[in-house]
Amino acid sequence: MKKLGLLLLPILAITLLLGGNAFAGVEGGDGSYYFVTYYSNANTTGAPDGTLRIINDGDYTIADDAPPSEPGTLWAQIYVFDDSQEMRSCCACPITPDGLLSESVNKELTANEFTGRGQIARGVIKVVSSIASDPTEVGDVPGLRGWMTHIQATTTTFPAPGPGNAVNAVEKGPWFVTEDALVDSNLTELESLNLRALCSYGLTIGSGYGACPCTLEDYDF
Repeated sequence: MKKLGLLLLPILAITLLLGGNAFAGVEGGDGSYYFVTYYSNANTTGAPDGTLRIINDGDYTIADDAPPSEPGTLWAQIYVFDDSQEMRSCCACPITPDGLLSESVNKELTANEFTGRGQIARGVIKVVSSIASDPTEVGDVPGLRGWMTHIQATTTTFPAPGPGNAVNAVEKGPWFVTEDALVDSNLTELESLNLRALCSYGLTIGSGYGACPCTLEDYDF
């Protein structure tokens, strides 16, 4: 008991100094359900592959209003854009409580895109934490957290503009790999509508193209 009391005293003191909010993070958590990131140097000769990793933190539970409740499966609704602001693929991948989803940028997220216009090198990825297993449907709830590896070039050259000569940068290796958390963002009603509508339209006209495959949890890399 004496040891327990000695441990509780500094915790109580810290709590008082912080205005009683020392455990606010434990009680409140983070209600985010919309995240964004970018990918670069995808499908580039000599460059390593980027990886999107998402976990289910167990925040979402089935039958919250009727204990005992149990953690539920969530879906990562993923929307992939190129650097011309065009959606190129979308999907919804299931993640069980405490489960991990790993998605390859080259082999999955950019491998099966709507238009068939060729490989995508760079762009934006948006992720919605949802109870809806269809990327065209709404079911936003918190519970997913994600990270992304980025492939960084050590040199960048810009070709001179001219007829038939793209202004886009030509990036070359050697390469560095960095990783950071997905950026917590605000999903407006208009953005939510646009994401689902573009995904639905793309999957419809793509006739099977544009649905990014989902890695099974037991096969994460």
